[in-house]
Amino acid sequence: MPFHIVLVEPEIPANTGNIARTCAATGTHLHLVRPLGFRTDDRTLKRAGLDYWFAVKITYYDSFQEVVDRHPGANFYFATTKAEKRYTDFRFQEGDFFVFGKETKGLPDSLIAAHRDRCMRLPMTSDVRSLNLANSAAIILYEALRQTSFPGLK
Repeated sequence: MPFHIVLVEPEIPANTGNIARTCAATGTHLHLVRPLGFRTDDRTLKRAGLDYWFAVKITYYDSFQEVVDRHPGANFYFATTKAEKRYTDFRFQEGDFFVFGKETKGLPDSLIAAHRDRCMRLPMTSDVRSLNLANSAAIILYEALRQTSFPGLK
């Protein structure tokens, strides 16, 4: 798997379903950190992912620390509106993990503070608090894929 998307306590099933579909299309591993704001048999979740669920590698965790512990030495990048650096300021490599927080609150402040040098934001106007989670994940993932010449994709 060239890249990994980590969703920390996602709340909206359609966003997770859309991200799962993006993961299926790109060979990206999806990591879901509980608690989830929906059931995994949710109709909206399944519909958003269409019939691509067979192509998505998903792993579930009970905490973000469990993700870190199970992937020692991995590079983690954190998407947050509170970052100083833009996502385009980073040079990504295959195997990187992109971490996103819940739709209503984002990532915990403690996680952002502990990894400030690896926090990134998407530029936007000050008229809104944030972009849609699924859109944000796709933008960052495709930038990483572009930087690495779209490994394994045609």
